[in-house]
Amino acid sequence: MSVDEIITLDYGSGGKKTSRLISDEILPRLENPALSELGDGAVLPGADRLVFSTDSFVVTPLFFPGGDIGKLAVCGTVNDIAMCGGEAKYLSLSLIIEEGLPVADLRRVMDSVQRAAAGAGVQVVTGDTKVVERSRGDGLYINTAGIGFLRHPGLSPKNMCEGDAVILSGTAGDHGAAVMLARGGLLDAGEAVESDCAALGALAEAVLSSGAEVRCLRDPTRGGVATTLCEFAESSGLGMELFETDIPVRPAVRAACSLLGLDVLYCANEGKLLAVVSAETAETALAAMRATDAGRDAAVIGRVSGADGGRVVLRTAAGGGRILQKLAGAQLPRIC
Repeated sequence: MSVDEIITLDYGSGGKKTSRLISDEILPRLENPALSELGDGAVLPGADRLVFSTDSFVVTPLFFPGGDIGKLAVCGTVNDIAMCGGEAKYLSLSLIIEEGLPVADLRRVMDSVQRAAAGAGVQVVTGDTKVVERSRGDGLYINTAGIGFLRHPGLSPKNMCEGDAVILSGTAGDHGAAVMLARGGLLDAGEAVESDCAALGALAEAVLSSGAEVRCLRDPTRGGVATTLCEFAESSGLGMELFETDIPVRPAVRAACSLLGLDVLYCANEGKLLAVVSAETAETALAAMRATDAGRDAAVIGRVSGADGGRVVLRTAAGGGRILQKLAGAQLPRIC
C-alpha cells in the first residue's frame, strides 16, 4: 500500500503509516548506512564513536501531570541516545513559539528544561528561537538534538535469539494515559495518573554494565509497548510471545484507558525501556534494573519465539491468543 496523496494525523502515530512514510518517501531519498538502521539515534563512525539523535515535541497540553513539554524534550532525546548504548552529553534546543504565549509559561518550560538537563547530566549548548503568528504554532513546539559517546556498541534487534527474555522496566502506558486525561479535562477522574517522563541514562547503564547479555534496548514511546515489540520482530524476523498477566500496569492507568477507550499496550511511556536479554542472564538484568529508581517495577513480560513467524502474540489472562500489530491510525495524536 502506498502513501496517501496528503499527510494526515495517522502518519504521526508512530505506527504502520509512520513506518510507511519513512520507508517509502524519506529513506529512499536520504539513504546511508547510519540512517538505514532506523534506530533511536545514529551511531557515527570515527575515533570517538559518537551517537547522535534528534526529536521534535508537539505535545498538547504543554503541561500535564508528571511533566511538561520542556522535561519531555530533554528526557526524550537523552533516552534515544541511551537506547543506542550511548551516554548523552550535549543538547541543542530550538523553540518555535506562537505569538500570544504567556511569558510565564515560557519561563516555566525553560525552568523545567534546566532541571531535566541537570538531572540527566547534559548541557544545552546551542539553539534557535522563532516566533510564528497566532493560530500557527499551538503555543510552543520544541526541537532538540543530542550528541554523546558510545559506551556499549552493537545493540540491535537483529541480535535477538529464540528463547531470549523480554523485559519491561516498569508499568505500561503511564504517559499516554496522563496526557489524554489532561487533554480531555478529566484530571479529577485520573488524579492518580501521572506521566512517567524521566531520563533513562542511569537505568540503561545499569543493565548494560550488569553482565547480562543485552541484545537491544528501546523506550516504548509513540505506539507503546506493542508497536515497539512489533518493530523488534519485524527487524529480526523472529516472533515474540507476551503474557498479559506479567505486564505491570497501574490500576489507575488501566481504569483511565478503559474510560478513554484506549489499549494500554499502545499507550506511550516516556520513562520506561524494553530490553531483550538472553534467558540465562534475565535475572541479572532484572536485579540491575530493580536496584534503580526508574526500574524498581521491572518484570519479564515475554520471550522471543521462533515459532510465530515474526509476529507478536499476547497470551491473554483468559487463556487465549491475540496477535499484536503496529498501531494503525492515530489513537494518541500529539502525545510527545
